[in-house]
Amino acid sequence: MVAALFLIDRWVSYQAKEQLYIQQSEVEKFDVAVVLGTSKYLGKVLNEYYTHRINAAISLYQSKNVENFLLSGDNAHRSYNEPWTMKRDLLKAGVPDEKIFLDYAGFRTLDSIVRAKEIFGTDDFLIISQKFHCERALFIANSHDINAKCFAVPDPLGHSGLKVRIREVFARAKAVLDLYIINAQPRFLGPKEPIIKDNQDAQALTLPTSSAVDITQ
Repeated sequence: MVAALFLIDRWVSYQAKEQLYIQQSEVEKFDVAVVLGTSKYLGKVLNEYYTHRINAAISLYQSKNVENFLLSGDNAHRSYNEPWTMKRDLLKAGVPDEKIFLDYAGFRTLDSIVRAKEIFGTDDFLIISQKFHCERALFIANSHDINAKCFAVPDPLGHSGLKVRIREVFARAKAVLDLYIINAQPRFLGPKEPIIKDNQDAQALTLPTSSAVDITQ
């Protein structure tokens, strides 16, 4: 079992290596960036996993690398709402409301990635998260024929993240089980809410009439 977990972990990392951006200067232009949610606070302390993702999103918008954001996360109850928390911080940084879209049903990474394509109509987008999370998200995207890349933001500086990394090993094994054995699907789908409508509108018009601010400061 240990050998199997190790091989799966290495496989997930290997298949994503050509789809990762480590430096912002490497990032191409994207119509949509999917920011994967996490809690803003750990107790009363700011969660660096969160702040690094949000600060990267703000910086990418300010440098015109990203046009729109899909903020995907858990909306467990009234006092815990990952998408709305992220939106509030992007608005404070000057990102216009019309550039921000919320996915309240991003309960897990598989839901966030698949719903970006099936509900929000984009299959060519940038993911924003930490490297270990990027690799699993890209593994899911590739398995669903989604053309995604990921900007790997820094891990927290204050601790080694060993517990998170160990948990990730098991999360990757679960992802393989979901994708290749169970054929797991998002918990919720629903009506389509496409983010990019300009191309569709343009095609309709041509048819014949007959027929970054750092939030930690």
